[in-house]
Amino acid sequence: MNRSELIDAMAAEAKITKADAGRALDSFINSTTKALKKGDKLTLVGFGTFSISKREARTGRNPQTGKAIKIKAKKVAKFKPGATLAKTVNK
Repeated sequence: MNRSELIDAMAAEAKITKADAGRALDSFINSTTKALKKGDKLTLVGFGTFSISKREARTGRNPQTGKAIKIKAKKVAKFKPGATLAKTVNK
């Protein structure tokens, strides 16, 4: 499912216009992004938790040459599905 298909599905499910569904999706994405950027965790009970994880700097290898390279530390977004979502997906 891509973005426009998700907007269509949201509009049909909530019985709202596609424009309203698009704004709602944009608002959700912006709010989630801001919360994660601040270092907060976003928990949607039953659905899952969005959080930030820190990866330490490390040494890796270039697969073509085998030469050691330095990989910088960075933050990555993480999602852990909630119990209800996990159970529904595995039915």
